[in-house]
Amino acid sequence: MEDPEFSVVLTGAAYSGPSALKAIRLVTGLSLWHSRQLLDSAPVTARAELPYGEAAAALRRLQQGGVQAALCCGYCERLLPTDGTPVDPGPCRSRYWPTAHCQANSETVCDLDRCPTHDPNWLRR
Repeated sequence: MEDPEFSVVLTGAAYSGPSALKAIRLVTGLSLWHSRQLLDSAPVTARAELPYGEAAAALRRLQQGGVQAALCCGYCERLLPTDGTPVDPGPCRSRYWPTAHCQANSETVCDLDRCPTHDPNWLRR
């Protein structure tokens, strides 16, 4: 099963001082001028198609710089909340896994009869 890719999204016009621009430059590799344009055009995707770990690290770096940002799941196209609250349990649009396995979802119970994640012995049956 393929893991989803995540995007780092600038969610709003936030503090635009030197620390915010420096954080955007570190995450995107853009020049100072392009970083300023990116910040001014929020909401906008800063980085796309990243593995979860890399996207989460970029998000932390942006937030430490005072930038309002969020992660967007590449499959279900929902923003993952950073405060630990669950995402809307609506269906994931992934064709690779059921909704309960979407990392952007708050469901913890799989409704599949044969689920290798929740029942690793299903292949032996």
